[in-house]
Amino acid sequence: MRFAIALLTVICIASVIGTVLKQHEPAVNYVNQFGPFWASLFAALQLNAVYSAWWFLLILAFLVTSTSLCIARNTPKILADLKSLKENVREQSLQAFAHRAQGAVAGAPEQAAQRIGQALAGAGWKVKLQRREGPAGAGWMVAARAGAANKLGYIAAHSSIVLVCIGGLLDGDLIVRAQMLLGGKSTYSGGGLIAEVPAEHRLSSSNPTFRGNLMVAEGMQSGTAILNQSDGILLQELPFSIELKKFIVEHYSTGMPKLFASEIVIHDRETGQAIPARVEVNHPARHRGIEIYQSSFDDGGSSVKLQAIPLTPGGQRFEVQGVIGGSTPLSRGSDPGADTLTLEYTALRVINVENFGAGAAGTSGADVRAVDLRQSIESRLGAGHKTVTRKELRNVGPSITYKLRDAAGQAREFHNYMLPVDLGTEGTVFLLGMRETPAESFRYLRLPADGQGTLEGFLRLRAALEDPRLRAEAVRRYAAKATDPTRPDLVQQLAASAGRALELFAGAGGTAAATSVPDARPGTAPGAVAAPAPATAGLQAIASFMEANVPEAERSRAGEVVIRILSGALYELAQLAQERAGLPPLSADDKTQVFMSQSVLALSDLPLYPAPMVFKLQDFQQVQASVFQVARAPGRNIVYLGCTLLIIGIFAMLYVRERRLWVWLAPLDGQADAARATMALSTNRKTLDADREFERLRSQLLAPNA
Repeated sequence: MRFAIALLTVICIASVIGTVLKQHEPAVNYVNQFGPFWASLFAALQLNAVYSAWWFLLILAFLVTSTSLCIARNTPKILADLKSLKENVREQSLQAFAHRAQGAVAGAPEQAAQRIGQALAGAGWKVKLQRREGPAGAGWMVAARAGAANKLGYIAAHSSIVLVCIGGLLDGDLIVRAQMLLGGKSTYSGGGLIAEVPAEHRLSSSNPTFRGNLMVAEGMQSGTAILNQSDGILLQELPFSIELKKFIVEHYSTGMPKLFASEIVIHDRETGQAIPARVEVNHPARHRGIEIYQSSFDDGGSSVKLQAIPLTPGGQRFEVQGVIGGSTPLSRGSDPGADTLTLEYTALRVINVENFGAGAAGTSGADVRAVDLRQSIESRLGAGHKTVTRKELRNVGPSITYKLRDAAGQAREFHNYMLPVDLGTEGTVFLLGMRETPAESFRYLRLPADGQGTLEGFLRLRAALEDPRLRAEAVRRYAAKATDPTRPDLVQQLAASAGRALELFAGAGGTAAATSVPDARPGTAPGAVAAPAPATAGLQAIASFMEANVPEAERSRAGEVVIRILSGALYELAQLAQERAGLPPLSADDKTQVFMSQSVLALSDLPLYPAPMVFKLQDFQQVQASVFQVARAPGRNIVYLGCTLLIIGIFAMLYVRERRLWVWLAPLDGQADAARATMALSTNRKTLDADREFERLRSQLLAPNA
């Protein structure tokens, strides 16, 4: 028993690991998620393939063998014990039971035995009467038993363990591993079309058990499933092919999905019959013993049109078209030998639901002016999913995910939204995401949208910032408007300060700023701390300049003045950009103020963006694809039977008490119409219920006048 419990404990722990840790993922996924040390440890212990690991199968084999031997050894004894009522027990033995009683009953021993036997049989006991001859005359033994299901519960519970383990082995990849070991099959780790994969990497359609994934695009059909293995894939041929007519997604008013469904046609390869079906989540289709589940959805090859917006001076806009999953080479220059970038179209998401309520103003419950104790308590009671944080789910429209890969094979991933996103008090911005590795989260650059909801206003301001003549004109206008015209000395001083701030912000004053920073060249004396290199543009360049030229005690006040001057000069620069484009000037309202504030931050962060251009989604033609999980699971019914037996067995062992009752009736000296009765009760568990039942039986069966 201890050995079996220990094996069950190990299996439960391993099953938890196999449930939490994704199985049969590529090795690089584990490295990205957990790091090289844990990834190598998982591979060494085969935790990435728990259910096919040799130690897991060995434990299952030991458990099945051990439990089967217990059943084989004890079942004959249990069955024999169920047939026997042990009516041959001696009268002296009844005195040794904890529950025993004696008394006189009316009637001769035979009559009393018949009466007691009928009463017990009517109460659900199995009864047997035995006549015995003795010196004082013939006596009768009444033997009864109830609760035989307790012993049957032992057989059911132990049999269920064997059945569940066998069913699990049948539905696992043990048979697939056996075909790889004995049938000459091997995993495939290359690329290319499915039709070009050799036969040694394919499993027959008669494979008795498998579980794989099948992706079908709208208007297409496929009949080959993919079985993921830790070192590659196997292809599973199906006796039919699935054609996806339409993939259906229904959404709530917030934009959250509420239904995924696929309208499919099953084409039977043997009969040629076309069978229409609908597959929904938790509502699979079934054909030839194979279940078809709605597992996920993906892009089926949507076509996209992107506009490249250069972020470096002198760049030209251009458009590219491609298909999700494809790529387009991009040249960095007109020279044929120049380095090239490869644009890889990764994903298209038509609907993006984001939460704009978390951390919003007014969501805190700590308003001392209006404290409602009842509301405060009720907000924390009730359903487990209730939260005190306000949620505001909103669909922000389509987005494109792509990668830019250089000639060395290094790639960065980008995620850009097609439409501007309204962030409330922070204005309306275009979100441009970037991350170095898939293990990181996207970091977003926010470019403000103009009054028409486009990037053109910001791009005009950025182009004007790079023009020295426009910067000089903006500084002149700002100085003239911000000072008294009768004080030319103040105009000249403010113009100099504004010009210096604008040059630093534009990156035109990086050399002068660097001359005031302590030496940071190689060869610094041992033990000295080299100063960081100054920033060349943006607010970082202004901060570096102030650290080098302004005393620390005055930096805070000086910084506020510089930012105010910079904002005023940039505002005049934006007005010049509007005039240059033949557009009306910007209005002096709150929207323009928010636009300019976001523009200052965006222009400051723009040099840190690690790509020479941004690709903005212009148009797309979406093609949906369904990901089905196809499974042939012959062990499912065996597992269901095992689970049923386990429930029955556990309830029988816990809630059914086996009881045995003996009543010995012997002639009473000198009385022909009375008998001496000796009663004893045996039960497999000592409980208060047994005590109460014995007292009830004694009062009923041994009553003198019964």
